[in-house]
Amino acid sequence: MNLEDLKPRLKELITQENLDINHRLTEVCDLLQTKVDTYDWVGFYFKNGDKRELILKAFAGEPTDHTTIPFGKGICGQVAESNQNFVVDDVTAQDNYIACSIHVKSEIVIPLFVKGENIGQIDIDSHTKNAFTQADEDFLTWINAQVSGQLEA
Repeated sequence: MNLEDLKPRLKELITQENLDINHRLTEVCDLLQTKVDTYDWVGFYFKNGDKRELILKAFAGEPTDHTTIPFGKGICGQVAESNQNFVVDDVTAQDNYIACSIHVKSEIVIPLFVKGENIGQIDIDSHTKNAFTQADEDFLTWINAQVSGQLEA
C-alpha cells in the first residue's frame, strides 16, 4: 500500500480523543504492521520519566522481551541519545544491535519530539534487508509529528 494513502486513516486514529493515547498508538501500530508489507514489527518506545531508559508502550507484531531498553543500547537506545533518525539496512552489520527476532533484517527508528525534547520513538523491524527508503523516513517522521501534537495538547 502507498504510504501517503494511509495518512488520512492514521490522522483519524491518532486524534480519537475518546481513546487513551496508548490505545491510539496500538491502533497505529496495528494498521502499519498489517498494511505495509515490509513493516513486520511496529512499536512506540517512550522515555521512562527521569531514568535513562525506554519503555515499550504500544506495538504490533511478535511479542518482544525488549520492553525496557537502556539509553545507548541497540538502535533504539542510540536514537534516545543522538536525537537522530537511524536507518539500518542490514542489522548483522551493526555491533550495537539488540536482536528481537532472528527474522529481522533491517530496522528504522525515528525519534518523537514534544516541545523540542526527545520523549520517545517509533521503531520498525523488517524481515527484508534494505527495506526502508527516504519515503519511509519522511512518513514515520510525519506520524511522530501527529502523535507529538496529541501529546502537547
